[in-house]
Amino acid sequence: MAHLHQPGSRRPMSDINVVPFIDVMLVLLVIFMITTPLLTQGVKVELPKTTAKAIDEKQKEPLIVTVDSSGNYYLNLADKPDQPITARTLSYLVTTQLSKQQGIEQRPVLVRGDKNVNYGKVVEAMVLLQQAGAKSVGLITQPMPPDKKVG
Repeated sequence: MAHLHQPGSRRPMSDINVVPFIDVMLVLLVIFMITTPLLTQGVKVELPKTTAKAIDEKQKEPLIVTVDSSGNYYLNLADKPDQPITARTLSYLVTTQLSKQQGIEQRPVLVRGDKNVNYGKVVEAMVLLQQAGAKSVGLITQPMPPDKKVG
């Protein structure tokens, strides 16, 4: 049987090897699939539904204190925003954040209270925020479905 290639007559292959490229893409896909659920920050809270005006998007990122159904406090700018913090820690962290902004427009301070939490815990959070230096404290609610709007 005759050889199809003569020794020394090999030509370089001009095709691109895409296997390493596919490997890299699969690794990136797996990384994104794992990290995407971690991007949703916060604690599961059932907000009361009401009609209210949305926050102006030009404002700075607000300080958001969450009070879950058990009465635990969470702060969106804490080291671990999904871990409960004590009232003292909440007061300290908010005071620290607000004192950094002396002389400039204060960032909004908002409270997300679960609809099943004791009303006193939400009021307690609002008092702590005002004592920490917040000029005004707003409440976050869930938009009411269009078919149930009061009017």
